[in-house]
Amino acid sequence: MPISIQQISYIHPDKEVLFSDLNFAISKGQKLGLVGNNGCGKSTLLQIIAGQLSPSSGVIVRPDDLYYIPQHFGQYDSLTIAQVLHIDSKQQALHAILAGDASTENFTLLDDDWNIEERSVAALDLWGLGQFPLSHPMHLLSGGEKTRVFLAGMDIHNPSVILMDEPTNHLDISGRQRLYDWVEKWRSTLLVVSHDRTLLNLLPEICELEKHQITYYGGNYEFYKEQKALMQEALRQRIEEKEKALRIARKVARETAERRDKQNARGEKANIKKGVPRIVLNALQGKSEKSTSKLNSVHQEKAEKLTDERNQLRGSLSPTAALKTDFNSSSLHTGKTLVTAKEINFGYYANVNDHDSQYENDCSSENNTSGSNGNNPPAQPLWQTPISFQLKSGDRLRIEGTNGSGKTTLLKIITGQLEPQEGTLTRADFSYVYLNQEYSIIDERNSILKQAYAFNSRNLPEHEIKIILNRYLFPASEWDKSCRKLSGGEKMRLAFCCLMISNNTPDMFILDEPTNNLDIQSIEIITTTIKKYAGTVIAISHDNYFIQEIGIDQSIALS
Repeated sequence: MPISIQQISYIHPDKEVLFSDLNFAISKGQKLGLVGNNGCGKSTLLQIIAGQLSPSSGVIVRPDDLYYIPQHFGQYDSLTIAQVLHIDSKQQALHAILAGDASTENFTLLDDDWNIEERSVAALDLWGLGQFPLSHPMHLLSGGEKTRVFLAGMDIHNPSVILMDEPTNHLDISGRQRLYDWVEKWRSTLLVVSHDRTLLNLLPEICELEKHQITYYGGNYEFYKEQKALMQEALRQRIEEKEKALRIARKVARETAERRDKQNARGEKANIKKGVPRIVLNALQGKSEKSTSKLNSVHQEKAEKLTDERNQLRGSLSPTAALKTDFNSSSLHTGKTLVTAKEINFGYYANVNDHDSQYENDCSSENNTSGSNGNNPPAQPLWQTPISFQLKSGDRLRIEGTNGSGKTTLLKIITGQLEPQEGTLTRADFSYVYLNQEYSIIDERNSILKQAYAFNSRNLPEHEIKIILNRYLFPASEWDKSCRKLSGGEKMRLAFCCLMISNNTPDMFILDEPTNNLDIQSIEIITTTIKKYAGTVIAISHDNYFIQEIGIDQSIALS
């Protein structure tokens, strides 16, 4: 059964229109990626299609067996895995029947699904959750594990239509690869909201959500990207043509006015010589002024029309095209040795009471040191194999490892916040900026303008700060906006803006899952920025597409 969206609109309680009059259809067996800027309503639209949210107006036609994978899981924390997968009633009915309760109600609930438990356990095992029973509470799972629970539900229920909202946000590399393999094999209808460009490239069709329309692109993400680039280039050419025409129109208007003024002056002198009476001269002058005013008005209207047309085209131009992030070169010469590590390791105390925490190793390593301490057991090495590496200025390095493998600890050792407890390490002086997925260098207590002033170490005049803010797509209407209300992409732009204001290009950028929670446009901005940056880059990221784009050519795998 296809999905049909007819004249769908959604209006927030504060009367803000999120989108309106959308018409959209998904045929049986179609696999589509849905993209759009942060805040355009992708998740809201998906919830409306799934029946989780009612539209303000319009009609939705959807199949009964539609399966929805949400982006956020907080509302499921009070449930068990079985309850989230909607198999708990069948499970209870099965156990009741096996215990001798052969009531009609139990048989109706079970609906001849006698192997429901076996299928569910097998599905969980397929998605790397075989260690968890169906009765396991959701609140004890990590974000990635919760995602895998919902992904397992696809194999349990085998629906005709699946909706996914940012399914790779919390998945590690192995989880992402398992999902990629599944998407390639899936033959039923699939609609995916995602910023994961590897995933989007596996989908044969892309749609882009805007306020009043959904634009269809008959190809994967790379095709979409090419088409958008062509459209933007065509827009730029049209803008240049309008600006050229505007310059010509203004020049013609100026030259015409100057020519008319000269003609009027010559005519007045000639009439005076001829002895034309003053009253006649005044009448002629008035007539000339009216003619000149009319001519000027014609040229002014033409210029205003061209200006309006140019501004409309500029409004259609992607903000990414207008944004330029050109950091100065690092103060360090390329190839200078920054860190040399030989057989290093770190010790932590095993926390036997918190074995469910995915951050156990990192948290323990930050708070404990090696050796015996009171009643604690002896410290254990964080890494099975000691680590050796050399990091030079200009290098691009990826740190890989599962949750809890010590990636954060290694970063702290590299930056000098921690010292290794085994092996030797030498470190040169260098500056760095740490950009995590929350962009925590932004103080959420500040407004946008106050945040910019906080980085004004050069004492730039006010107008220059405001020029830089505009350059980073923060117009005057947003300067008083609280940083707390900024999206991930906005925080990322503001972080780069602050660095430009301070004129303090770091020797090293450390990127910790920087593309999480960013829309496609924001990812393109940070990708372009880091590609152009000439200093050292260390990245922790499960986004292989991003890693390739920014030119990472070295890696450290932690185990």
